[in-house]
Amino acid sequence: MNNFVQRSLTGTVFVAVLVTAIITNQLIFSGLFFVITMLGLFEFYKLWRNGGKQPQVNLGMALGALTYLGLAALSNQLLDMRFLLLLLPLVMIVFMGELYRNKLSPFENIALTLLGVLYIAVPFGLLNFLYLSSSNIFYILLLSYFVLLWINDTFAYLFGMTFGKHRLFERISPKKSWEGSIGGGLTTILAAWIFSRFEVSIPFIHWAVIAAIIVVTGTLGDLVESMMKRSLQIKDSGNILPGHGGILDRFDAVLISAPIVFVYVELFVK
Repeated sequence: MNNFVQRSLTGTVFVAVLVTAIITNQLIFSGLFFVITMLGLFEFYKLWRNGGKQPQVNLGMALGALTYLGLAALSNQLLDMRFLLLLLPLVMIVFMGELYRNKLSPFENIALTLLGVLYIAVPFGLLNFLYLSSSNIFYILLLSYFVLLWINDTFAYLFGMTFGKHRLFERISPKKSWEGSIGGGLTTILAAWIFSRFEVSIPFIHWAVIAAIIVVTGTLGDLVESMMKRSLQIKDSGNILPGHGGILDRFDAVLISAPIVFVYVELFVK
């Protein structure tokens, strides 16, 4: 099976599973992304361990799991905000635990352990808040968020392949171009306008801002993950998704864009 066919099949299954989880109910979506969070954290820590670093994998996984579950429960008002205070002692345990490991570069280990939680568990957890919006259909904003991400990614690639001449960030990603990014961005804004015609409970100005945030921060998220892989001298973060690489490769745009979209929605849309 050639790479294009493999990539297409994996992408189709991936989109089908994610969309089905979103439109079924929030519990199914939250469960799916809990699994994705755990896989992403394991992948993240494994990459750095293979790179010669020594993060606290078990404690980082536990802290990431509790962070994700806490945010998911909080989004459904199943927990009081004060529950999140319980995470602070766990963060301090990461510092104290390093005293007993006798490893090289202890503060680097602490930083990587906590970075995994901040970089992966927090963004995925915040997606649960997008499920409930001011829309008449609970999941429409979350589904639209992913569709806009995919549109930007797809059309940035197509425009870049067709017209790309000027490199966007050659030091990190030699293939990305300004032409591709602009083409993807304009197409995403157009898609946001179309969404606003169907979902009138969210004014176009909000759709446009959300789309613009996704275009900019989604692209930067891709670059951030590429920067990490370059620092580790690897091509893909994993091989769990045939033709697409690992969890971090597939969700790199989400990891940076989701927290910023969440903040905008909480402040101005809900």
